[in-house]
This record gives sequence, structure tokens and C-alpha cells, in this order.
Amino acid sequence: MVKQLILTGFMGAGKTTIGELLAQKMALPFIDIDKMIEKEQGKSIRAIFDTEGEEAFRKMEQAKLTDLRETSAVISTGGGIVLNEMNQTLLIQHPAPVFYLKTSPKIFLNRLRNDKTRPLLQAKTSEEVIAIFESRTPLYEKTANYVIITDHRDPYEIADEILAQIK
Repeated sequence: MVKQLILTGFMGAGKTTIGELLAQKMALPFIDIDKMIEKEQGKSIRAIFDTEGEEAFRKMEQAKLTDLRETSAVISTGGGIVLNEMNQTLLIQHPAPVFYLKTSPKIFLNRLRNDKTRPLLQAKTSEEVIAIFESRTPLYEKTANYVIITDHRDPYEIADEILAQIK
């Protein structure tokens, strides 16, 4: 049985929801890299972006991805983890399978419409957010072993599909 898997995808793709379900089904801990960084830094990702900048945050993600390499867990990454070239290499070379949860803009924009906690959504139009998503899509696809379409699907169904892929 697989001891670790990694979930990537844009904001609102369902990484946390599906990750928690997978962790439960696989009897593994669930680790959200963003939440881990927030806890260790004692501030929100938005505050980290504001005070230290995006580059510093991406380096924190890189350190976490490296530190967790041997940890048995279901790991959820931040939506922008693929922006850092070193993170791309780490994901591609990672021994654990990487699943890209692909969600269409209409779906994730609807899920995120009232979310004030994500730095990327602040002061950006829907068109700008879609452009960011579209620029990241090839990076998600390049770094993933599997692409899972999540639109109009139940999280349990998606988790079961992922489990079927790793058996």
C-alpha cells in the first residue's frame, strides 16, 4: 500500500476535502502544507505574502516539501507550489504519486466567491484569476503523475478514483 500521496491543484479544487477523506480511508495523517507553514510562522499566508513576499513563502513551501519526503501522509499543497522551479523538480522526482485535482474556473470561482483569506483573490477580477489558473495548468499537468477531473463530482467518488489508481 502507498504510504504517501500528494495533491496539487488550483484554489478551490478540493485538495483539503479530498485529502482528509483519503487520509481517513488510508489510515494516514493529513498534512496541509499551507496550514503547517501558517502554524510554524504564527501568521496567515496572506500576512506572510504582505510582510515577507511571495518568494519567501515559496521557499517555505520548498522546505516543507523536502522535509515531508519520507513522511507517511496524504499531503495537500498550496495552489502556487508549482510556480517555483525547484518545487516542480521536487514534485516530478518525488517517490510518492502526485495527483492534480483539475477543476474548471466556473466551479472554483463559485466555491471561492466569499473567501477573503486567499491573497491571490484579493483585488483581482475573475478574468485575472482565470488567467492565473490557465498559466498554472501546464505546470500542474507537468508535475503530476495523474490528472483527476473534479467538476460535478462527489468528493467520495474522487477519493475512490484516486485509491483505485494507486492499487
